[in-house]
Amino acid sequence: MTTDPTPRLINPMITECSEIASLSAFDEAIKNDRTRDPIALQGLDLTERTADLLGNEWPHAAFLGCLLEPVAESHVASSGATIFPPFENLPYNPYRGSLYTPDELRDGDLDSAIYYHQVRWRKKPPAPILEALAQRIHDHAVDDALTSYLAKHDKVVAIMGGHSLHRDHNTYRTVAIVARALARSGHLVVTGGGPGAMEAGNLGAWLAPHPDDALTTAIEMLSEEVDYNTTRYRELGVEVVERFPEGKASLAIPTWFYGHEPTNDFATDVAKYFSNSIREDGLLAIATHGVVYTPGAAGTVQEVFMDATQNHYNVFDIISPMVFVDSAYWADDRLAAPLLLRQLAGERPYADMIAVLDEPDDVVDFITSHPPITS
Repeated sequence: MTTDPTPRLINPMITECSEIASLSAFDEAIKNDRTRDPIALQGLDLTERTADLLGNEWPHAAFLGCLLEPVAESHVASSGATIFPPFENLPYNPYRGSLYTPDELRDGDLDSAIYYHQVRWRKKPPAPILEALAQRIHDHAVDDALTSYLAKHDKVVAIMGGHSLHRDHNTYRTVAIVARALARSGHLVVTGGGPGAMEAGNLGAWLAPHPDDALTTAIEMLSEEVDYNTTRYRELGVEVVERFPEGKASLAIPTWFYGHEPTNDFATDVAKYFSNSIREDGLLAIATHGVVYTPGAAGTVQEVFMDATQNHYNVFDIISPMVFVDSAYWADDRLAAPLLLRQLAGERPYADMIAVLDEPDDVVDFITSHPPITS
């Protein structure tokens, strides 16, 4: 018996690769005889699909973190498939095929388990090479799932603001009203997914189908605990969701870099990353119909100028509104970002896309009357 001395190489140039991230999608591919097509099977337990695997050829398939019986693994490899094996001893699945949900992150305290797993390398870089690779594969998988999710939404507006805003503060209510108005006008609301202004944004969107007074009741319930480091803080979020079920969809994009901040309970879908830089830039990039800036500190100001850079250089071939809520706050000399942005913009197109407003309806009117400029 001889072996082929030619090393197997991965061909990254295959285009139009279909992605299969559920057993139902796998079964559909088998039914439609698509196994010879370029396909990527992601994070599936296929140990009960051995007969299907053995009965087909897989010349252009990539099995990413799938569980296979040994006989099936040998067959798909011999028929030309590429196999990326699962990682062991990780609290997260690098090859996940979908976004997270708040329920999933709460279940078994998965959110905290992942944070404490990766935080050990925060001050001792670099992480072991396999850990670093797993995290990057994970973030790519989240990117991929996010792209599929956003394909169903054509009007995306981000709400940015500080994590330290308490639930009983009047600005928290204002942010929630802005988000509710945007959601009611048909926009997908996206936030950084944490507490404070981010939670207020997802809360407002969630309550969009409910009567206006539901927001007052919800904030009264939430204000029983304003410290996000407590267990009761999270419990109250769940209680509000149970009190006002079937809310409107919204998106959260948090990061385990700030994993000490809990992911809020009001987004329906969560794209959580390890890399904060990918998360920050991506969050602003997907907000094709504008970004609403509510009061925040250094992190929010950083996001302002990251967004301005995207608009200034037309990085993604789209220029979208930048709306600052709370004119008194943004007029402060320390945080006069709108004035500086207008000076920076000069005669560039985004100069007319900058506004400082106070009323939620005015925010929606400005965003609606200033559609994105595309190249």
